[in-house]
Amino acid sequence: MSQAIRVLIADDHAIFRQGLATIISRDPDMTVIAQAENGEQAIALFREHQPDVTLMDLRMPEVDGVTAIGAICATAKSARIIVLTTYDSDEDIYRGLQAGAKGYLLKETEPDELLNAIRTVHRGQQYIPPDVGAKLAQRLSNPELSERELAVLRSLAQGMSNADIAAALSIGEGTVKSHVNRILNKLDVSDRTQAVIVAVKRGIVNL
Repeated sequence: MSQAIRVLIADDHAIFRQGLATIISRDPDMTVIAQAENGEQAIALFREHQPDVTLMDLRMPEVDGVTAIGAICATAKSARIIVLTTYDSDEDIYRGLQAGAKGYLLKETEPDELLNAIRTVHRGQQYIPPDVGAKLAQRLSNPELSERELAVLRSLAQGMSNADIAAALSIGEGTVKSHVNRILNKLDVSDRTQAVIVAVKRGIVNL
């Protein structure tokens, strides 16, 4: 008889964690070995238990899911992590997989698909549903924003003027205008308001 797949669950909602644990534990080939309520705990429990598969939420307190995935994969190259989240924007998907996740599922996923994803990732394969793959492909086809452009875009989302952004980032107002123009071009929009709307929709910034 093969050894049960050892699963770590990381999610800040206790009821959801317990529900997941119940679903997984009903499968005779799987067992939940630990549960984390934030990213910091997830990192510590991963190092302590060395699970076969980790289910990781993206938005958690203390340390977010993407940061936790990156920290785990930096020291455990073979870590098998599945993002399990309510967020399906192309930027969230891109960041999760870029950090090292091997799968990406939404919390509305049916239990059978969840269990199948765990088995697939445990075998060393990726699990990317078609709709998630389509959004990832769209993200990869979009021009990349630089770190400075991202900082300017986040400032725009906070309603800051060019002068305010220039002061906050210690750059000239003309430089801010240049960054804004490049942002509009890369996001394929015509004004600042549309840039913020697209950025929020794609998960590039969070309000």
